[in-house]
This record gives sequence, C-alpha cells and structure tokens, in this order.
Amino acid sequence: MCLKQIKIPATYMRGGTSKGVFFNLEDLPQEAQVAGKTRDELLLRIIGSPDPYGKQTDGMGGATSSTSKTVIVSKSASMDHDVDYLFGQISIDSPFVDWSGNCGNLSAAVGPFAIHSGLVDESRIPLDGVVAVRVWQANISKTIIVHVPIRNGEVQELGDFELDGVTFPAAEIQVDFIDPADGEGSMFPTGNVIDELYVPELGQLEVTLINAGIPTIFVEASAIGYQGIELQEEINGDEKALSMFESIRAYGAVKMGLIEHIDEAASRQHTPKVAFVSEPKRYVSSSGKVISTNDADVVVRALSMGKLHHAMMGTAAVAIASAACVHGTLVNRAAGGEHRESVTFGHPSGILKVGAKASNSEQGWVVERATMSRSARVLMEGSVRVPFDVSK
Repeated sequence: MCLKQIKIPATYMRGGTSKGVFFNLEDLPQEAQVAGKTRDELLLRIIGSPDPYGKQTDGMGGATSSTSKTVIVSKSASMDHDVDYLFGQISIDSPFVDWSGNCGNLSAAVGPFAIHSGLVDESRIPLDGVVAVRVWQANISKTIIVHVPIRNGEVQELGDFELDGVTFPAAEIQVDFIDPADGEGSMFPTGNVIDELYVPELGQLEVTLINAGIPTIFVEASAIGYQGIELQEEINGDEKALSMFESIRAYGAVKMGLIEHIDEAASRQHTPKVAFVSEPKRYVSSSGKVISTNDADVVVRALSMGKLHHAMMGTAAVAIASAACVHGTLVNRAAGGEHRESVTFGHPSGILKVGAKASNSEQGWVVERATMSRSARVLMEGSVRVPFDVSK
C-alpha cells in the first residue's frame, strides 16, 4: 500500500464540450514519461479509475466519457510542429487507458496549453492577433492546426462565442484537422461508401464505415428503431440498447480491419465510434433549445465509451462532415444527397457546423482538411496529488 502522495504539475482544462487533466511531459515522473504500465496506472489513479461505483469520486474524473480524459504535451522534435500531443481516454469502471484515438474537443485546448506552458516559441506569438499552433497528434500521426486568439501577448480565453453543449460563452478557436483520413489506408476502409454489416441482434444492416477524424460506423436511425433525435436518458438507461450498439461497434470494428475478432473490442473502447443519422427533424435539445428542421442539414447521435454523448465528439464531427461531403454515404443521403463542402448537424445539445472538402482521387476519396470552431479555458492550474509509488 502506498502511504505517501506525490505532487505533479498539472492543468485542468475545458476544450470544446470535454475537459481533462493536461500535463507537460517533462513534469511527469521519469518512469511515466514513457509509454507503459507505470504511465497508465498513474493516469488511472489521477482520474480515479477504476471505480465500481462509476463516480470517480477519488480522482479528477467527472464520471462521463467527456470528462475522463488526460492529455500529455511536449515540445515537438519536428521543425514542422510546435508540440506533440498524446491523448489518453480513461475507462471509468475498468483499469484501462485507451490510446487508440484522438479527442477533437480537447485538441482545441492543446494550443492554449502549449502557449501557457512556454512550449511555443515566443517569436511566434503576436501582441494581438492569432497564432496558429502546429500540433502533431501522436495517437493517430496527424497534424492539427489550432488557431489561438492572442490579446496583449496572452491567450484570450473569454469572448462571446457560444458553443452548444457549453454553458458559458468564450473566445472562438478555429481547429483545422489536416488530412483527417487514416493515413495508412482509404478513408473508406472497405472501399465502399455503403456496406452491409451483419449484426446478430439486427441481421444485415446498411452502414457507412469511415476513417476520418476517428473511425466511425454510421447507421440510419430508422434501421435500428430510432428517430435520430433521442437524448441521453432515452438511450443510456436502456441496457438492451447499449448492448446492441456495442455489438454494432464490435462487428463494425472487425469489418473495418481495426480488430481481428469481436472479443478484442473490449480492449479498444475509444474506437470505433457508432453514430446514427436521420434527415432533419424538429426536437428540443437537452438545454431546452428548440432545433427546427431548418436549423440543421442532418441530425446525428453518437456513442462514446458505451454511452450516448451529451453533445458531439470533435473527432466524430470531422467524420460526420467528411461523410456528408461524399455522395452516396448514409450521412450524405440523410442530408439530402447534395454536393456540399460543409454540414450543419443537430446533436443532443444543439447544432454544430463543420467544413470539409472531399475529392475522389486514384487512391479513393480524400479530405484535405476539416475545420470547426471550438473554445477552451483553463479551469485550474497547479499540482495534482496522487497516492502512487513510481518505483514499483
């Protein structure tokens, strides 16, 4: 039993509709500066996992997929980037850290954190204006450009930009995801914009499988008995529904080539995501805001870490925009089947517009970049205390 707490410099930040604990790599104990068991166990204890009560009371986590997150940032060894960014999604009820994907929402906070931490060259920071922080996303080997507003030489956090899913306004941060499709293969891993996926509970199911932003499985809401405008309580309290979605995720992961057998899905909880789509419909968001059929091009609901997300994951938003801009996908079809370079979609907390330009090349469909607006804010900074023996 560890009888002493250690202190680690840390920053608690909100990025988009998520929040997490941010670390400068050099501030972690030496043993945790490299990937492995010690790092994972340290981050689990910091967040308060695994917690059989599902509350993460004895840690920094907020007991949801959106708030059970960690970020490690370091000065980049590449001349083309300012910082390297590593994201760890912490399981709430099991001793598991998933490093298989990115968090698009927290990506917006990486730029401000890098500046606050002195990881961006001072010569690049204007007195007033915007600095494009060049981020290497180490989980997925992709470039992200975070456009951070600067005022009087400091990060401007406050402003009047409103983001559905976040209570208070803040300064707008544009985030560009460069070449967001999987660099090791086609944006559509099977080569098709629509596939047939066999799921025992459902039989044959039409799906769009895409690797853009984050591997995502899209299904039509009506095909699985939903309208597409459901809120969290209608899904997350239904164990049968959650089991069905996990089955779709597992069988889809195999078809996408992410795992070899459905049994491996349990060790890859962060990816792929499952999302269900429908044509625009009127609904009342979780905040009581009325979303009309004219407010969005399509409505989307997505699951993260086994539960319906309260808004939309940033990386899934990239997948939605990328799929919407390719003719024939389920998302494009639900959005009217038109050619487009952006999409506004409805999610449980409101609406979000994301830009993406897709083109069909000899290598298949590609998206040069996807762009969305987020916001970010430092919530607390100092040190996190954790009972942990780094020498074990």
